[in-house]
Amino acid sequence: MLSTLLNRLSMPVGALALLGLILHMALRWTHVLQQCSYQNPSYFRWLRENRAQLTPARRWVVLLVAALAFLPPPAAGWCAAALALFQIWLNPPRHGKSAKKPLVFTARVKRLLGCELLLASLLCALTFPFSAAAGLCALALFACLTPWLAALCNALNAPLEKRVAQKYIDEARQIVRGIPGLTVVGITGSFGKTSTKHYLYALLSAHRHVYMTPGNFNTTLGVTRAIREGLLPTHQVFLCEMGARHPHDIAEICELVQPDIGVITAIGEQHLETFGSLETIARTKLELYDSVRGKGGVTLLNWDCAAIAGRDYPGGGILRCGAAAGSDYRLFDVECGPRGSAFSVTAPDGESARFETRLLGRANLQDVALAIACAHRLGIALDALRVPVARLQSVAHRLELKSAGAYTLIDDAYNSNPQGAAVALETLAAFPAGGRIVITPGLVELGERERQLNFELGQKAAACCDVAVLIGARQAPPIREGLLQAGFPENKIAVFDDVRDGLAYAAALPGGQERTVLLLNDLPDNYK
Repeated sequence: MLSTLLNRLSMPVGALALLGLILHMALRWTHVLQQCSYQNPSYFRWLRENRAQLTPARRWVVLLVAALAFLPPPAAGWCAAALALFQIWLNPPRHGKSAKKPLVFTARVKRLLGCELLLASLLCALTFPFSAAAGLCALALFACLTPWLAALCNALNAPLEKRVAQKYIDEARQIVRGIPGLTVVGITGSFGKTSTKHYLYALLSAHRHVYMTPGNFNTTLGVTRAIREGLLPTHQVFLCEMGARHPHDIAEICELVQPDIGVITAIGEQHLETFGSLETIARTKLELYDSVRGKGGVTLLNWDCAAIAGRDYPGGGILRCGAAAGSDYRLFDVECGPRGSAFSVTAPDGESARFETRLLGRANLQDVALAIACAHRLGIALDALRVPVARLQSVAHRLELKSAGAYTLIDDAYNSNPQGAAVALETLAAFPAGGRIVITPGLVELGERERQLNFELGQKAAACCDVAVLIGARQAPPIREGLLQAGFPENKIAVFDDVRDGLAYAAALPGGQERTVLLLNDLPDNYK
């Protein structure tokens, strides 16, 4: 009786185990797809560059298929269940809370996973009438193809996702248009936009009812969600961060929110894999300028950025901010130290004020200057901004100074561009020599320039740190080459697979001096 029951249960249990395996693996690849912004080209590029991560799934599923092909149905079912569970054990979840950026179970993700399971179930239903073992083999092969299944379902769902997105975008557009007197400030740049947004919010909040896009909600759908969930009829100013990974991304967000004022923090080499060139990046960021100029508004530009200052603006409508000659909002008498900075700003109308801040680094001062200029443009006197500037807090993971017990930590984990990395290293160089440690996995998404820029990062680091801790096998070799070519001692270079191991190594280094650790970039899980 028991053996008969076990024989009857074997095939359903095997099928359910394989469906569980498919869902388990689908979560892994959907997580990667989400970190690639649901862009199949970026996702396929990741698969090409990380072939080694596909090997475990292929190896064990091949064994599973081979076993099923030669076993009688009852044994095949239990073998399928056992090997499916073994495969799940060999590939522990990487999308949960332990991930640096966990998988967010949005409605889109649920629809994507539902599509994948539906296809697997249909395959199972179509094959089992012919042979139960054939159905198990088909499911096993399906599990083997889960990396590409995510991309297939993403493509199949694209028309539906487009319709859903457009519905929400239209609702958000009506919300923005329906608030009388609302001033929309668009903020973009290759880097510095999140910091500038937070600084401007802090400066304006004492004088205006302000709303800003939360976190990294800087895509069209992210801004749409921020508007629908947080923008109220009583808000007077809306600070809209605008990110881009492809041409026309900024123009799309501008069409949604219709900015009255623009702020462009920097143009630099970032996301070169999708943009292709610095010129394409510049044209994309300047889509904000084109939109604001079309409404007769003004765009504030970081005039210390060569890629911005080196361009012509025949349509006018700009205000230059920075220490460079010709700046309308001029930054001067700058004093930077390991515990804060002081500087003065003169406005176009001649008004001037001296500011002090606990923020570190020249890049932070450029962002603060842009925030001061924008607040002044909105009618707040420079002198009234002195106290808010003094109270500014570091934005999380952006040159954020922390006490880590065994050492002082400069947390610059969100920094992923060459210019910002150079500024972070300059900041580290201001701390006492002998105890300066940099921990970095390097720079990514820089296309053909990636290796060269990581080599140059190593050369810059050699002059600014005393110990270099490199993370991961991908960027470490060119950084190490740059360090060594610049004369950095080889015995002061360490390489680890994980940033946590690097931090533990820094904490265990011999003391005797004040140690300062710069965490320069901390790549998300899909770059492991």
